Amino acid sequence: MIVSLLQAAPDAATLPGLDLLRSFAALVIVFGLLGVLAWLARRGTFGRFAASAKGPIAVEASLPLGDRRSLMVVTVEGRRLLLGLTPMQVSLVAELRAGDAFTRTLDRTLADAPPSTEPPRS
Repeated sequence: MIVSLLQAAPDAATLPGLDLLRSFAALVIVFGLLGVLAWLARRGTFGRFAASAKGPIAVEASLPLGDRRSLMVVTVEGRRLLLGLTPMQVSLVAELRAGDAFTRTLDRTLADAPPSTEPPRS
C-alpha cells in the first residue's frame, strides 16, 4: 500500500512552475542577504568588529571644511591631537588637554593664529 502511494505521488518534475518558484525564492533570499550586508556596511557595523582590537590610533571626530580639507581629532598613545588635513599634507594644529572641548581649543587656536594673507577663494 505504501509503495502504491509513493508511486502515485506527483514527481517534482511533473509540477508545472515548481522549478520557477524555487529559483525565484532562491533569488529573493540571495538579494535579501546582499541587502542586509550592504545595510550593515553602510551603518559601519563591520568596523566595530575591527575596532574591538583597539589599535594605537583612534579617530574621535572629523569636521569637513570643504575643498577636500578637514579637521580631525585623533588619539595616539593617550595623546589627543587636533590635525588639519589637506590633499597635500597633514598638520598638527594643537594638542588637546584631557578636559578640553574641541570648540574651545579651536577658538583658542584660531585666536592665536596670525591673520591669513591669502586672498579669499571664490
